[in-house]
Amino acid sequence: MTTIDQGSRIPPVGGAVPPSMVDRMTVILDAFGGFSSRVPLEELARRTRLPRSTVHRILDSLLRLGWVEHSPGGYHLGPRLHRLGSGEGHHGEIRAAAAPVLNELHHRTGMVVYLGVLEGTDTLCLDRIGVRPDSPTNARVGGRVPAHATAAGKTILASLVPEQVDLVYGSEPLRRCTDRTIADLPALHRDLGRTRARRGVAFARAESSSTSACVGAPVRVDGGTLAAVSLCGTLADTARLERCAPLVLDAGRAVAAALISSVHLLSA
Repeated sequence: MTTIDQGSRIPPVGGAVPPSMVDRMTVILDAFGGFSSRVPLEELARRTRLPRSTVHRILDSLLRLGWVEHSPGGYHLGPRLHRLGSGEGHHGEIRAAAAPVLNELHHRTGMVVYLGVLEGTDTLCLDRIGVRPDSPTNARVGGRVPAHATAAGKTILASLVPEQVDLVYGSEPLRRCTDRTIADLPALHRDLGRTRARRGVAFARAESSSTSACVGAPVRVDGGTLAAVSLCGTLADTARLERCAPLVLDAGRAVAAALISSVHLLSA
């Protein structure tokens, strides 16, 4: 899911060290990228540009308070953040079911992976795996971007009939993020028609950010699209993203299967 909110707080190379403890804690938590990421200490120090000793000391405090946990794969966001992040209905269930699939897709491609849902006319980022310093798509979990400007958003919109899409947008003009953002409903309907013809696979090229590209696929359960998985990079990655479209489609199906399985286990 690409975004105009390039919300990573990772400071630029050579930038000043954040002055307060709260600032440093926030930089470290943002560097994880998502609930499912496992990040070694050395990688966190690299991403934050903070001294290794500083990162280790702050992580010790975060561990004691339950904000992060440690496992053989590295550090990951802990139960206190999970409780805060799962407060929106079934979003926590979708995120939990998707976590292994998102990690596998990231490991296979080395690209940034997102899990998103439709909220009004926005795509809401539920999870993100991976951070690339050269990527314009390092959106934070909980961030929003106009759905018609993202592959994940267009994937979900394409699951609606045209009349429903009209109801979603009403008389509101489509927000522009770049000069390539779809700007009117007729153009959006044409794009969604092409997405439906590709079994729900959607593309966005320089539509939410002038240098970003992404491919998305649906998470379909019981005939409805609950969410979307997207794989994102730069415009230079466009051809590779097109080749990876079948992997993203398979990932969406795998998340759906995991959701169905979890429901069956709960009802057994």
